[in-house]
Amino acid sequence: MAEENVIIITGGASGIGKETAFLMAGQGTKLVIADINDSLAKDVAEQINQKGGTAVPFKVDVANKEQVAAMVEFAVEQFGTLTGIFNNAGIGLQAPLLKMDPSKYDKVIQVDQYGVYFGIYYAAKKMVELGVKKGVIVNTASLYAYISGVTYFNYNAAKAAVVAMTRSGALELAKHNIRVVGIAPGYVDTPILDALDKSGKDYVARKNHMRGRLIKPEAVAKVVRFLFSDDADAINGSTIPVEDGGLGFK
Repeated sequence: MAEENVIIITGGASGIGKETAFLMAGQGTKLVIADINDSLAKDVAEQINQKGGTAVPFKVDVANKEQVAAMVEFAVEQFGTLTGIFNNAGIGLQAPLLKMDPSKYDKVIQVDQYGVYFGIYYAAKKMVELGVKKGVIVNTASLYAYISGVTYFNYNAAKAAVVAMTRSGALELAKHNIRVVGIAPGYVDTPILDALDKSGKDYVARKNHMRGRLIKPEAVAKVVRFLFSDDADAINGSTIPVEDGGLGFK
């Protein structure tokens, strides 16, 4: 009998996480919609359930290891197993390096780096304990893991760590039948860019994307869905650029 798919999506209440949840639910995956905004998480889960899918919300601060551990236990309590996690939650707090207060650096590292580490660690331990036949961990990095950018010092550091953790995690977890892969999007039209008004978003798109437009979260979600599928079984340890035809400073 085929193994039932149960996946946790952190940052699942908006943006890439939300769109991924809708796509995964549409193919029968049972989901935990995990987010620090529990109201939005409940809304997304309700929408999925109304459409015939199966999803439950869970409030989590991914920077808190106890909460991440509890999130994993909750998934198993709800559905009896866990076959994957999408470590997608993240934040961006920009400032020039010499004006970046250490607390602002630390906050981004805690969420964007430690949050992914905790997700890998607790989900992998549980999948090994359960003896899953095919586990998959997908991590959200960024093209800023590979390139420099003014005011992105903390974000670059965290996302570069995600790429490294993806490679190292894949190597160590391969013997447990768990693949670890990542995505590295360019600028995506999600709430993390809401600090910019429309003209600001248009400027970022024209300046940085070859096709002069921001990536839509549903386009990234389709890549994530593929990485969770058996069709991506040959991909392990890699972080896939998702960049709307190429990101380049024009």
